[in-house]
Amino acid sequence: MKIVPPTPEGLAEAAEIIFDGGIVAYPTDTVYGLAVDPFIEEAVERLFEAKGRDNQNPILLVIDDEEDLYDVVGDISDRAAAFIEAFWPGPLSILLPKSPELPEAVTAGEPNVCVRCPDFEIARDLCRVYGGALTSSSANRSGQPPAMSVDELEVPGVDLVIDGGRLPETKPSTVFDPEDFRILRAGAITESQLRAVWDEIVRNPG
Repeated sequence: MKIVPPTPEGLAEAAEIIFDGGIVAYPTDTVYGLAVDPFIEEAVERLFEAKGRDNQNPILLVIDDEEDLYDVVGDISDRAAAFIEAFWPGPLSILLPKSPELPEAVTAGEPNVCVRCPDFEIARDLCRVYGGALTSSSANRSGQPPAMSVDELEVPGVDLVIDGGRLPETKPSTVFDPEDFRILRAGAITESQLRAVWDEIVRNPG
């Protein structure tokens, strides 16, 4: 497992490995994540194997900016757009209708894909250098604590690690369905923060 710094050269090497179907561990604003290209089905399968993860669990995707969304989602409603504008970049993972081209394994056969734009330059730089969305499954074996530093990475099959140092302890991202105000996982963005945006949408529906 090779370790590189988050330099342009390190990011370019990581992007090349991902392009070839490899797995890269990298820091986000919450934990270290595992990146593969979500459109390479063999790479997604390797990711599940490396984590010992049930393939019935969907995988979170991260993006650099909203332009990347259109490759992985089929539609962005006005309601979803309001939450994106309010909380991205940041720790809000939003359920959106998946693109028909996105492999079913990424969403475990569900019609929606979970996406976020992290408030962390290394993660977004990796997406930018690669040229699109990447997976962001936490860098740990299923059921184990997520890695907060390179020293805590104990996932077999990782080809390269981008060393962003030890990450501060934070809450996980909030997982949220904007269409019916459903919080699937409580996290850094609170219900009251989400409710304020929802109330504004209700008061001004379009």
